[in-house]
Amino acid sequence: MAATLKLEIITPEEVAYRDDVEMVLVPAELGDMGVYPMHVPLMTRILPGELIVTKGGEQIHLAIGEGFAEITQTNVRILVDMAIEERHIDETAAEAAIERAQQAIREGLLANQEVATAQIALMKSLAQLKVRRRRYLPTQG
Repeated sequence: MAATLKLEIITPEEVAYRDDVEMVLVPAELGDMGVYPMHVPLMTRILPGELIVTKGGEQIHLAIGEGFAEITQTNVRILVDMAIEERHIDETAAEAAIERAQQAIREGLLANQEVATAQIALMKSLAQLKVRRRRYLPTQG
């Protein structure tokens, strides 16, 4: 049997994902980071983006928000404010959230903290669309 990691993705509302996996690709602060069993222990900040889980040779794609990851040789615990599997993403709602965030930023009437909040909301919505549209892009031809 191949070596595995125990992966837990936790949001304030629920345990969004928990399983033994072969690899996790995490959108870390300094770039995407691949985590395999026996990885060097560390903690890192997570940015909104696409998280990819490899299990049984298959990939599972999730859109995640900001948070932190605790990585050991046998476990990966990810604490984020949002985690949505590809099949549960509402594309229309994500597009509407992007428009609201872009409009708030364009209007320039926000305080610095509100701009930062709008930018994070924009990043999370863009991550959802990226994950959702990954397999549904029309082919050129």
